[in-house]
Amino acid sequence: MLRVAIIGLGPIGNLHATVYTANPQCQLAGVCDINKERADAAAARFGVPAFYDAQEMLRQLSPDICDISTGGHEYGSDHYLPTIQALEAGCHVLGEKPISNEISKAEEMVALAKSKGLCYGINLNHRFTPLARKAKEWVTQGRLGHLLFINMAMWIMNPRESSPWFQIKALHPHTIDIMRYFCGDITAVQCFATKAPGRTIWSTAHFNMQFANGVVGGLTGSYDIARGHPMERCEVAGTGGRFVLEDLFMNLTFYPADSEEKTVISNTVFCSIQEKTFEDTFRNRINRFVEQVAQGCAPEDIDGAGHDGLAAQKVLAAAIESIENGTVVRVD
Repeated sequence: MLRVAIIGLGPIGNLHATVYTANPQCQLAGVCDINKERADAAAARFGVPAFYDAQEMLRQLSPDICDISTGGHEYGSDHYLPTIQALEAGCHVLGEKPISNEISKAEEMVALAKSKGLCYGINLNHRFTPLARKAKEWVTQGRLGHLLFINMAMWIMNPRESSPWFQIKALHPHTIDIMRYFCGDITAVQCFATKAPGRTIWSTAHFNMQFANGVVGGLTGSYDIARGHPMERCEVAGTGGRFVLEDLFMNLTFYPADSEEKTVISNTVFCSIQEKTFEDTFRNRINRFVEQVAQGCAPEDIDGAGHDGLAAQKVLAAAIESIENGTVVRVD
């Protein structure tokens, strides 16, 4: 039984807590938030002690897993300190995305987990669906042949006005991770951005990318479009065929190059997948992390690991530099 503590009890932290309490391999041991009301409400809901200081909770409970569901500026500024505290306390950590929008801090978090031999995962939940895994199998099995290109798009209506780069930094850790999941490391980025009427931030952007294996890709993202269906689309093509994945869990279609017949897998009431809400992807991701920790998985083999979160943020930092300077930027 793995004892779990959660830091950050906003809507996401409460969702995470619900998943942990339903997992038979876990025991939720405590919750912590600097907002006393939020901590107390979550503690009452889940029947565990409330804490208002992360260091004190870690000292008293000594959990096996610490879930970092904090937020902050650009959804990521409050992740660093509790992650460092949890790793120093010897906990495996599952953190929310983005890992950190300050690359140096993200590098420090990943390095500390590695030096201590601890599992460190990021909630890159979009890759944790049966259809995404099936698409990954097709790539790994060579059904697409030699990979050529990937096109990705994601949009939601988010009227918040934060930093100029809020849309890029907060929305696209997911899309970049999916692109890397299917096609590997990204080596160069060129990015263009625009502002919808009334917006002060770069609320819509398009990225051109080069991958280490020669694949070329495009990504379009926006905080200006009503969600509708699908809100996310990924197309990967090679010499042997291509697939289109909608909303990561709704529809997957494979178009072979040598046949007019296609393979379609749809998430309907007639399908065993039955992931009807975005919250289902959180369950898949958290349960996979728990499973890997319970099995003694090597930290470097964690699905959606800290180094994956760091790699995504480096791509986004390069995209911002590209917009600022009007250039193609190499990704370190």
